[in-house]
Amino acid sequence: MTSRPKNPNDLVSESGRNIAPSGIREFFDIVYSMPDCISLGVGEPDFITPWKISDSGIYSIKDGYTHYTSNRGVSELLYLISDYLYSKYKLQYDSNSEILVTMGVSQALDLTLRSIIDPGDEIIIIEPCYVSYAANIKMLHGVPVTVPTFFEDNFKIDPERLKKAITSKTKAILLNYPSNPTGLSFSQSLLKEIAKIAMENNVLVISDEIYSAIIYGAKHFSIGSIPGMKERTIVLNGFSKSHAMTGWRLGYAAGPKYIIDIMLKIHQYTGLCASSISQYAAIEAMQSGEKEVEKMLIEYTKRKNYIARSFNDMGLPCIDPEGAFYVFPKVSQTGMSSRDFALELLKAQKVAVVPGSAFGDAGKDHIRCSFATSMENIKTSMERIREFIKKV
Repeated sequence: MTSRPKNPNDLVSESGRNIAPSGIREFFDIVYSMPDCISLGVGEPDFITPWKISDSGIYSIKDGYTHYTSNRGVSELLYLISDYLYSKYKLQYDSNSEILVTMGVSQALDLTLRSIIDPGDEIIIIEPCYVSYAANIKMLHGVPVTVPTFFEDNFKIDPERLKKAITSKTKAILLNYPSNPTGLSFSQSLLKEIAKIAMENNVLVISDEIYSAIIYGAKHFSIGSIPGMKERTIVLNGFSKSHAMTGWRLGYAAGPKYIIDIMLKIHQYTGLCASSISQYAAIEAMQSGEKEVEKMLIEYTKRKNYIARSFNDMGLPCIDPEGAFYVFPKVSQTGMSSRDFALELLKAQKVAVVPGSAFGDAGKDHIRCSFATSMENIKTSMERIREFIKKV
C-alpha cells in the first residue's frame, strides 16, 4: 500500500502551489485597506450597465427564463453575435457551429487553451500583457514563451523576434489588441505580417479583442478577417468592457468548427452554460446598445486626452492610447522601480496605480493607470502625482 502524506497541505497540486498571485490583486489588497484612496487601477468601466440592458435581465427573471440554456448559448444571441462580427469586422461565423457563449472572456480563453495544449506545448505571449495569460498556460502544463515589446517602438511586435520564438512545440500566438495594459493596438499591415508567420509555421492565433469597441481614431481590424486565417484563429470578445457589463460575466469565442466543437465539449463538463439572465440582457445589448457604447466612448476620449497629456506634461513619457481605457506612462527616470513607485505614491498621495511589472518584465519601467473613472478623480490624481514626483 502506498504511504500517504500525513499533512493534508501536501496534497495540493504542484502547479497550483507554484502559480504566483495576480500582480494586480496582490497590490490591491493594500489599496482596499486605505480610506480616501483614488484608484486608477481598476480595469472596468465606471459606468453602470445601461438601464435597458439591465431591464431585460430583470424581465428575463420575471418571465421565468431562469433555466439552463443550450450549452452553446441562446440561439437568438448566437445569431446576433454572428451578425455583429460580420457587420463590424468582416468576420463570418456560423451561429450554429462556430460561436460559443462563455462566462466572460476569461472562460473563453481558458476553454481555448484547454482545447489545444498538451503538456509541454508552447504558447507565445506578447509582453507586456494581461496578467492571467502566463498563469493560465502554466496551469495546463503548457509553456508560455515571451516576446517582449518596447516603449521606444510604441510596443509594436517585431515580426523577426516573433519568428525566432516559434519552435516545433509552438501551438499558438496569443494576441490582445487594443492592449491591456498599454492601450495600444496593431495596424492592419502588422497583423498581416503576423498572419503570414502563423500560416507559414502552422500555428494558431488566439485573438483577444475584448476592447475592440473602445477604440480611438482608426477602425478596429481583426486578424481573423485576413484570407486564410479563419481556420486557424479563435476570436475572443464579450460585453464586459463595451457595455459596462463586467458583473454579468458574459463573453464569447468565435472560431473554426473543429476547435469550437472541442471547446463546447469541455464547456459541457466544466461550465454547462453561461447565465441565462446575462444572455437575455446581452440580447438587448446587441439590439439597442450601440448608442450607449458611443456615449461611453465620447467620455473615454475626453479622459484619455487629459490623462495622457498630463503625464507627458509632468515629465512621465506616455504614448497616446489607441484603444481600451489605460495609459502606460514610463516612470524609470524617477530612479524607482514600478512597484516602488506605486507603493510610495499610494502611501504619500493615496493614489493607486498598478506596477507595470505585474504585466511581465517588459512592463517593469511603467505603471498602468485606468481612466475608467470620473474626470474629477483623474484631475485630482494627476495633481497628486505631480506633487509626488516633485519630491522624488
